[in-house]
Amino acid sequence: MTTDSSSKSRPGISTFKGEDRALRAGRLGTGGLLLSVLAATAPLMVVAGVMPTTFAVMGIVGQPLLFVLLGVVLVLFSVGYAEMSRHVHNAGAFYAYISRGLGGTAGASAALVALVAYNALQVGIYGIFGFEVSGLFATYADLSVAWWIPALVAALVVGTLGWLKIDVNARVLGVLLVIEVALVVIFDIAAVSDPAAQGLSLHAFNPDTLSGAGIGTALCFCIAAFTGFEQAPVYAEETSRPHVLVPRVMFLAVSGVAVFFALSSWALTVATGPSAIVGEAQKQSAGLLFGLTEDRLGATFTDVLHFLFVTGMFAALLSFHNVVARYAFAMGREGLLPAAFGRTNSASGAPGTGSLLQTAVSVVVIAVFAIADDKPTGDPTEPVLHLFTWFGNIGSLGVILLMAAASASVVVFFVRRGAAGAQAWRLITSTLAGIALLVIAVYTVKDFDVLVGAGPDSSLSWVLPGIIGLAVLVGLAQGLVMRARRPEAHARIGLGNEAFQLEKAAEETP
Repeated sequence: MTTDSSSKSRPGISTFKGEDRALRAGRLGTGGLLLSVLAATAPLMVVAGVMPTTFAVMGIVGQPLLFVLLGVVLVLFSVGYAEMSRHVHNAGAFYAYISRGLGGTAGASAALVALVAYNALQVGIYGIFGFEVSGLFATYADLSVAWWIPALVAALVVGTLGWLKIDVNARVLGVLLVIEVALVVIFDIAAVSDPAAQGLSLHAFNPDTLSGAGIGTALCFCIAAFTGFEQAPVYAEETSRPHVLVPRVMFLAVSGVAVFFALSSWALTVATGPSAIVGEAQKQSAGLLFGLTEDRLGATFTDVLHFLFVTGMFAALLSFHNVVARYAFAMGREGLLPAAFGRTNSASGAPGTGSLLQTAVSVVVIAVFAIADDKPTGDPTEPVLHLFTWFGNIGSLGVILLMAAASASVVVFFVRRGAAGAQAWRLITSTLAGIALLVIAVYTVKDFDVLVGAGPDSSLSWVLPGIIGLAVLVGLAQGLVMRARRPEAHARIGLGNEAFQLEKAAEETP
């Protein structure tokens, strides 16, 4: 290697050395990638948890129509997002895309928001996971187990699997997901075959069911069910044909999720009757689905469904863990986190340091809520439910803002490349999606007290969404400081493995 200026380490940039700075390509095909991103949607958790909550809290019968409307918005979002994935292959996904369109400073902010949001989504699930596993022990083994014990065990198991290569995780996720979806479909068929007194009513798809207050907040509840489809570009570096596989998987995921959830929420209204669904959801809460399956499919099926409810949450934990680890890897590789995060596990090729970070965050948060559980406030489930609802809604808000910013970035990216004419229809769809997502984000912040079950005067209504706001500001500050002190490193934000390949080629040039 020569010692000319092209091969020297430039100020502010740590030169990439070795393949540990890149994720291994060719490890995922369409099936593995699709299963990895769909696992984060946790279909049974949505059908058994999110849907009854939305019916009960918002009193809106037309939830199936909401899923259709959100599906349309997210398909519009995916059109430009998928096209941009043909030009950007980076485990940082959202922040890489935002960097390419809106600049490195915006990208730095998006990176921190993504890291916080996906960590929150993942950690929040440990609360409900531990609570449900504890319930299984009590019901089937007559053992009293504190919720935080299975939660901690799960965190350690997930961390171990995260240290292993993604192929192993994809197989685990796939088996759990297929069984979970199959059981929900069986319930859907049973509900349609044995409807309540109102028969096979399509009233839930009537636009009149969406009239009145609360539509925006209901959209906030429902959009969380889609979280996961946007993760496909995170794995782009690990596929052999990212320009083909990533768009394909994104469209399959968002369209499949929209249809699946619309039909499943409709099946709930058919099983109870549209006029009774709100009342039944308020009375039974998360027990609604299990009560309906026991009536139609028997106790054994319902017991299996309870078990799959837990395994589905575990699959979601694995999926979110992998995404967080890859965001940390991408940020470490580009100087937004310490360089140690930008190296992969030499044995498996997985982003090991990012995996350890995510595991550590999970263990610490679970421990904090476990300590809070030792000081009951009148409701023994309160710390568990708060862990799930608080962190879940923090994460959802972050993802909504990231999608809105990514939509704007798509427009700017292609306009700057002089491709506005050729990409005109994609720019239109991205603009429409961005506006819709911003409206949902505004409602999310406005009604955050409803989302987390706090009173209108509670400080939680601004403290919790303020966590995402703080991430936005700290990320912007980091980007501005980097631009002033390390402009070359700032210019490399969002380039990911492309920067590695360019620098490697420069070093090898005689």
